[in-house]
Amino acid sequence: MLFNSYGFILLYLPVTVVIFFLLGKWRNKQWAIGWLVLSSFAFYGYWDVWYVPLLFGSICFNYMIGGALEQHNGQKIWLAVGITVNICLLGYFKYTDFFLGTVNELAGENLFDLPHIVLPLGISFFTFTQTAYLVDAYRGEAKNRSFLTYCEFVTIFPHLIAGPIINHKKMIPQFVAVETFALNYRNMALGITIFAMGLAKKVLVADRIAPWVNEVFIHIDTITFWQAWVGALGYTFQLYFDFSGYSEMAIGLGLMINLRLPLNFNSPYQANNIIDFWRRWHMTLGDWVKNYLYIPLGGNRHGELKKMRNLFASMVIIGLWHGAGWTFVLWGALHGFYLMINHGLRRLKTKIPTFVSRGGTFLAIVIAWVFFRAESIGDGWQVLLAMTDWAGHGKMPGQKMLWLVIIGAVLMAAPHPIELVMRTKFPSIKWEVATIVLLVAGILYITVDSPFLYFQF
Repeated sequence: MLFNSYGFILLYLPVTVVIFFLLGKWRNKQWAIGWLVLSSFAFYGYWDVWYVPLLFGSICFNYMIGGALEQHNGQKIWLAVGITVNICLLGYFKYTDFFLGTVNELAGENLFDLPHIVLPLGISFFTFTQTAYLVDAYRGEAKNRSFLTYCEFVTIFPHLIAGPIINHKKMIPQFVAVETFALNYRNMALGITIFAMGLAKKVLVADRIAPWVNEVFIHIDTITFWQAWVGALGYTFQLYFDFSGYSEMAIGLGLMINLRLPLNFNSPYQANNIIDFWRRWHMTLGDWVKNYLYIPLGGNRHGELKKMRNLFASMVIIGLWHGAGWTFVLWGALHGFYLMINHGLRRLKTKIPTFVSRGGTFLAIVIAWVFFRAESIGDGWQVLLAMTDWAGHGKMPGQKMLWLVIIGAVLMAAPHPIELVMRTKFPSIKWEVATIVLLVAGILYITVDSPFLYFQF
């Protein structure tokens, strides 16, 4: 079930929210939590009911390991078992075909038949979420309250499929707070407004750009200079509006039931360097990698050389987390290389004019996104070659380029939409009108089937 679907907006969402608050008022919070868990499993099962047992099994296993870590005062063996099983589960579903296919390519023959395993939706997100919980439990920073609230932590429908990645110790207190179960009109209004903004980003911008991008990456062998730039810039903006739109819809949905999910984007294309970009882009993933990968690897505690190694390794793993393919590995490696350069320039205290650093950063990001979108490294290289081939520039697609320039200018200068709401008077007549306009326009432009891009990761 998509957030940007009639069934979700007109049926699932109102039924889920209304019954949640009625149970919270007439029964007790355990009934209300149970309803959210049940409806979240139904939300997940709508995609493929056969993967609901997998999700439930993962929840039971991690809850048991978390309990063992508490009972045995954080013995490392329990943490090792938990992380190993989680990685193996993710690895089997996500990387089996990639690994066997790579072996076949290196051998020059089909030693293995690829099983073509269907990737369960959200497995990367619920695996990372629960792995972080185990590490926090090992550190004594996370405590189990009940199996029901733990189920809610993992399955709560706004974040289940594509994040944001949430933290156990920050979210559990919200799940059981008394005020969570009482209808809050301001939170409801704010949630609807932020949801409407995210919906508009997805259906009015990302989905409109998508055909331009697809056209370019389908016909890579014949694209001209201008077409290559339309594809590269188009995907740069499509991915941002698609994923940030989903994240804002998730935040809005959370607010409707009085839950504050973490911000995932903070105007990333306004970054002046790559370090700044990764503080603004997919912020919950960045925090996860910093706290549960980069720092455990040693962070910056053992000298500059090992710091660079840890940065590069972390980014390659981020790339592989996004997808089982060498294009994703290269994308991660490029960002690791960018970060190494960025840290080197900082160490040298090199001063670069803002317009140069911001423009250079954006160009580096666009180049990396080309490989992220391409079907193969060779295809990505073809697009980059076309982007530098002025001799074969062809006819400039004026309308498309104009829209892309306008979108780029807005993203470079405009404040984050949630920040804009929070720093102005809310609620107000202006915001009510804006919300109605965005919501109606978004609903009217919903396409029949337009999954979010991050569903494939």
